[in-house]
Amino acid sequence: MKINVIDLFAGCGGLTDGFLQTGHYETLASVDWEQPTVKTLKKRLLNKWGYDFDDVTDKILYFDIQQTDKLLNGYDDPIYGNSKGLENIVNSRKVNLIIGGPPCQAYSIAGRVRDKNGMQDDYRNYLFESYVKMVTSFNPDFFVFENVEGILSAKPGGISIVERIKKAFDDIGYEITDNLRKNALFDTSFYNVPQKRKRVIIFGVKKNDNSTQLINNFYSLMKLKKSIEPTPSKLAFENLPKIYPSSIGKHSHEIKLNGISLPKNHEPRMHSKRDIEIFKLLTQDIKNGINKYISSKALIQLYKEKTGKESKFHKYHVIREDKPSNTIPAHLYKDGLRHIHPDPNQARTITVREAARLQTFDDDFEFLGSKGDQYKMIGNAVPPRFAKIIAETIFELFSKEKFEIKEGLFKHVLEKA
Repeated sequence: MKINVIDLFAGCGGLTDGFLQTGHYETLASVDWEQPTVKTLKKRLLNKWGYDFDDVTDKILYFDIQQTDKLLNGYDDPIYGNSKGLENIVNSRKVNLIIGGPPCQAYSIAGRVRDKNGMQDDYRNYLFESYVKMVTSFNPDFFVFENVEGILSAKPGGISIVERIKKAFDDIGYEITDNLRKNALFDTSFYNVPQKRKRVIIFGVKKNDNSTQLINNFYSLMKLKKSIEPTPSKLAFENLPKIYPSSIGKHSHEIKLNGISLPKNHEPRMHSKRDIEIFKLLTQDIKNGINKYISSKALIQLYKEKTGKESKFHKYHVIREDKPSNTIPAHLYKDGLRHIHPDPNQARTITVREAARLQTFDDDFEFLGSKGDQYKMIGNAVPPRFAKIIAETIFELFSKEKFEIKEGLFKHVLEKA
């Protein structure tokens, strides 16, 4: 017997992939409102996890989660197509766990800096309410709510979003940790992810005599799995075909296979001669140990010298092979200047496949849609390797607690596990 899961705001399936890798979970349904991500997740479930076509077509929904009633009961929509609804898809099966993370741009520090109102008016601040409605409807034993560090300080309308979330879950009978910054904030680079990526993992439990202890045990187990040193980015670039600048044809770079097969989604972006020169300058500066351009001030000045434009923020960042990469963001689809490949000879920004590797997607995970769609879905995803650790921790927790948990909490799963 496997643990039944619904994935909300599923994206291309970073959380789902990590949970399925453990062999302990069954995806009952997933929901996302962007078509390329839904198509990508469907293909992954078909090709990797053995779901049949009809099953995937039925349970992986392209729909706006804000339309809660239609999502639950069924819809026939000119944009999203039709579905019999989550209630009918789940049918009589027990939903043990709901996972997912509402879109995080409204909570992110970067998003608030770019928006003139600091994202105060952004509707995405309140998408957690749709998540709460789904928890109310399916009454799972537990949930995993993932988001960016900025959620801890976000105050849309002058009210802490964290306090809103705590109250919303408390009102429907679920408990979360009282100290999210201390307990729920994780840097994934200490969990086998070659990328510095801070994320909040809210683990919620249906209130009972044991719920506080279960929550404390979850975070204790997660902390025990933290490594001493962060994971360096070098792992993400090994055994990939090199892509060098080229003056032949209409592309700025060409791929040198040298007997290595070309992985999917490993095509270079188009770069101008000016940018290629800047990439060479910056990467060579680091490789030779000169370090003239490692400060923000120097990078801002370089940008002004090369482009003639002013900027308050530095535009360039070279990934260091001996350190975790900087965070892979959703807006990587706009440009890759803050994710420059560390090899001076390649003088380019990272490919979709390299971004996927920094997010710990396996090389057989194929991303669909335009190249922009692919970068965006990767930047929005939960690293599958980190998701797998969360999934393993939950399973370990309930395996250990199975003789102490009171009636109802996962009992029917654990008795047959």
